Amino acid sequence: MAGRAAMERTLALMCGSGSLPALVAGRARDRGWRVLAFAFDGPGALGGAADRVVESRLTELAPVLALLREERAAAAVLVGRFAMPEILRIDAGGADRVTQAIGARAGSRVDARLVEAAIGTLTAMGIEVLDQRVFLGDLLPEAGSWSRRQPTADERDQVRRGLALARTLAAAGVGQTVVLRHAAVTAVEAVEGTTDAIRRGTALAGPGAVIVKAAAPSHDYRVDTPLIGPDTLAAAAAGQAAVLAVEAGRVGILDRAARDVPRPPRVGRPDPRFARPPRGTRGGD
Repeated sequence: MAGRAAMERTLALMCGSGSLPALVAGRARDRGWRVLAFAFDGPGALGGAADRVVESRLTELAPVLALLREERAAAAVLVGRFAMPEILRIDAGGADRVTQAIGARAGSRVDARLVEAAIGTLTAMGIEVLDQRVFLGDLLPEAGSWSRRQPTADERDQVRRGLALARTLAAAGVGQTVVLRHAAVTAVEAVEGTTDAIRRGTALAGPGAVIVKAAAPSHDYRVDTPLIGPDTLAAAAAGQAAVLAVEAGRVGILDRAARDVPRPPRVGRPDPRFARPPRGTRGGD
């Protein structure tokens, strides 16, 4: 045991909200990492998943870097949701010098630019920022259907159009999700996130919308792993969408049990579609 403890390396998790931080912490510990979790949205669901949990603030990053040095962290993973509306409202004048320096390096508050600046800061400290697929690769589904029916020819055409649009928008740093009806776009994801974009788009589309989520062709999985989860699926069901399509192998499904979300009475269209759940573990080992 003493020898194992001497060889143990420290993995720093930069944790936003949601269930992903606890999932990654548990998987990392299973692989022999000592997990140091910085909880920017409170300890929440982390519970005992990490070896040490430190409540942190985005406006006070100097103590985070100091502790990383003290703990001699070898690697880091950025995981969980950081709400962009809250980040946009941060008063830079009230932030510490480290936070201000990262903001200046980013040059804007575009989420990907901010994360890239944070990655650059950690890399300069000798800390490797890991691709999230090291721990979440098995959540990425294979191509196929997960529904009670196959999509119609028209729906397939709309999915193809939606994939092209979503990839383009993601590459531009706008969002990763589009909602369509009869090929017309009723919503494009922005800073509100996937679930709220679906609510807005299905409200405008009415029953039968087609929802598509994709990643940019050059997406950096150190920044995040695009996902849909139970809230997203529930929003699609509540909006009586006909199709929910994700880019195979590049957008993940967080909770396989989400296929069992309650659906409202059908009005003119079949139940929503979902991507096939992943088979086994891919990229996570």
